[in-house]
Amino acid sequence: MNNEKRRFWEQLGPPDQERLVAAGRIAQFGAGTTICRQGDPATHLYVVISGLIKILTNSRDGQQSVQALRGSGDVVGELAGELTGYRTASMVAVTEVQAVVVGHEKFLAFLDRHLPAAHAYRKMITQRFSETADSLYAQYTTNGAQRLAQLLLDLAEKYGQPVGPGPALVLTLPLSQDELASLVSTSRATVTRALHDWRGRGLIQTRTRRITITDPASLRRLGGRDR
Repeated sequence: MNNEKRRFWEQLGPPDQERLVAAGRIAQFGAGTTICRQGDPATHLYVVISGLIKILTNSRDGQQSVQALRGSGDVVGELAGELTGYRTASMVAVTEVQAVVVGHEKFLAFLDRHLPAAHAYRKMITQRFSETADSLYAQYTTNGAQRLAQLLLDLAEKYGQPVGPGPALVLTLPLSQDELASLVSTSRATVTRALHDWRGRGLIQTRTRRITITDPASLRRLGGRDR
């Protein structure tokens, strides 16, 4: 993996990984498990060793939206402990997840004692701010279908599996069309139309919770990635 893209856990050396585990505990969460709920007290955070988590928020009128996906190496749930003391979003395991669960105070003490870990954490936060800025910029410069193409390519790069000798990648993640729409800030109708169009053009194949990108190069061009 490109060193610039490695997240917090992946940047720690084995000794610091062991120290962090000693400060907390390793927990396993099955796919579909609610790890924590919006409004719960935020006494600890999660350092994802493996797996994928979706971050969900509920509006006052009961509408649920997916705000982000967090995967291997990420620190999740750290801001609530610093800002409000309560969870500002719910976290649900998309796949099986293994994570270090550690109290906020113990995590901060760990960073204070181990400067390479503190540097890795700051780098991860900087990357996250950069990604947020890129996402906001994309909302003004691309349409919903383009952002969906970019999302599918990103997910395939991180979690997809090759199919046969060609460039095809299969992505098996339990994300609904509503959730995909939420992640790229567009409507479900836009997602449905785009997937239907790409199927007809032979760029993708779809089954329930499964998308095979048969022509990544063409999808990349549609998403504006070749510019």
